[in-house]
Order: sequence, then structure tokens, then C-alpha cells
Amino acid sequence: MKKLISTLLAAAGLLAVTAAPSMAQEWPQKQTIKMIVPFPAGGGTDVVARIVAKYLQERLHQTIIVENRGGANGQIGLNALKQSAPDGYTIEVTSDTPLTVNPWIYKNISYDPLKDFIPVMSLIRLPSMLAVHPSVPARSVAEFIALAKSKPGAINYGSAGVGNFSHLQMELFSQAAGIKLVHVPYKGTGPLAIGMLGGEVHAGFNNVSTLIQQTQSGKLIPLAVAELKRMPDLPDVPTIAETIPGFEMAPWVGLVVPAGTPKEIVDKLKDETLAVMRDPVVAKQFADQQLIVMVIEKEKFGDLIRRDIEKWGKVIKSAGITVEGQ
Repeated sequence: MKKLISTLLAAAGLLAVTAAPSMAQEWPQKQTIKMIVPFPAGGGTDVVARIVAKYLQERLHQTIIVENRGGANGQIGLNALKQSAPDGYTIEVTSDTPLTVNPWIYKNISYDPLKDFIPVMSLIRLPSMLAVHPSVPARSVAEFIALAKSKPGAINYGSAGVGNFSHLQMELFSQAAGIKLVHVPYKGTGPLAIGMLGGEVHAGFNNVSTLIQQTQSGKLIPLAVAELKRMPDLPDVPTIAETIPGFEMAPWVGLVVPAGTPKEIVDKLKDETLAVMRDPVVAKQFADQQLIVMVIEKEKFGDLIRRDIEKWGKVIKSAGITVEGQ
């Protein structure tokens, strides 16, 4: 009898050891996975999320619904992720701003970017463009700088929000060019593009993927891209570096999950997403959208987040960027 009991206990112990990995290996089992995007529809982060969701759900054989939770420069969406169950059924595709910039511009945020989330992998680097409304009498970076210097405080620019990279880009550009511009923040890159098209603002930085159709149709005038080299699909659009040597800036987009998500689920999500990003069909879709694949996995992705938090902290302090009332 003692031998039988020992055998049963040993078997039970073996089942206990293998149960957790088995459950994780069976993920996903539910009908729907929610993919949060912490910005309104239509912006660069949203474009990336919808492409990834389309092909990831095919690999996982589960429906993935993209849910836009914009507001407070990405805080609302990331707080929603933090509050969700760490079971792999709520994930988030976010740009770097909510993780690396918000801790410096808001006195109080409801999440800790290094403690409340697990970095799964980076996905995309988003080249950006400086464009102006056709009513602005400038057709080059040099002409725009000269115009701003001739009318200090009279030229405004739009951004996707205080502390958004479209804001930081113009602040860095203004400092490098020695000009003063009036900041008009919007709630996301999509609304920013609409504001620029309507002439509500004179100029702005935005993702190339967001602006390319408007610039090709003549509704906006492209002055330059913020890359060190001209982009292959836009050979006639110069770089800002051609006027301001060394100027370069591009945000990234990555995939994160709530802290506490089982490692087995994180690993499977990473592996399946990596397969999506390496698919030539998907790569072409990103290239068609002027998006550059940039895959950095797990711990190294976490290191990138830490470095960027430190880097942007210095920039934001130097520029004195804050959010009033926060």
C-alpha cells in the first residue's frame, strides 16, 4: 500500500510539473485576442498593428481585434493593458513615446514602463517627414528656416500631442535651426494629418506612411525626410541632414504584454510574431507603407527601451517640455 501511495504521489507531482507548460502550449484557446493601440486609427502605429494582426491571427488560428484606445499621449491605452489579465488575450502594439517619453513629461502616470509590461519585440521603425501646407511660401528646409527667422513666433506647427515624437522632432529641429515656432498639439498622428491638410497649422512632422499620399497629390508640400539618406521611393525629397548635418530621428513600434504573462505564452507570441515579420508578403506590405522592419527581441528590446528613456529624458529636460496640469 505504501508503495502504491508513493507511486500515486510521484505521478501527481509529475502532473503538477507538466501542467503549467501544457496550458501555456495550448494558448490561445479563446475566440478573440484583443490588440490595443494607444492612439487613434489612421496613424503609423495603427497601420503597423493592423498588418501584424491580420497575419498573426492566421498563424494563431484566432480572431485578433484591434482596439484603438487613444488619449493622453498613449497613457490610456497602456493603462488598459496594465489592468488586463496577464493571460495572452490582451496584447498591445505601441510606439516608443508612451514608454520612453511620458515618464518625463507627466508628473504622474499610472504605469511604470519597466515594471508593468514585458517587452516581446520591436517591429518597425517609422521614417518621418517634414511637410508644410501649400499656402506656406517655402519649398525647402532652408527656405522654411529663413521664413521662420523672418517672422519669429508667427509660424506654427502641429504635433500628435505634447511629448509625441512629432513634437520632439520639431523641437530638436527648431533648436538646431535656431528658430521659434508655435506648437499646436493634436490627439494622434491621424488628427494631425487632417489639421495639416486643412491648413489649421503651417507645418509639421509626421510619419512618411501617413503623409506620402497627401504629398504626392500636392495637398501638402514635402520639405525633407528625417533620415540620414534619401529614401529609395522618394529620391526627389531631400533629407534634413543635407541642410542640418547629422539630423536624424525616427520612432519605433513594438509589441508588449502585461507583467506576469507566463513565459511560455510570451515566447510563443514572440515566435509567431517573428514569423509574421519575416514573411516576404508582409515585408512588402510594410515597404509599400514606407515602414522599415526593425526586429529586436525580448531582453534586447527591453535594453532599447531603457536606453531611450535615458536619452529622451535629457532631451526633454533641455527643451523644458512639460504637460500643463499634469
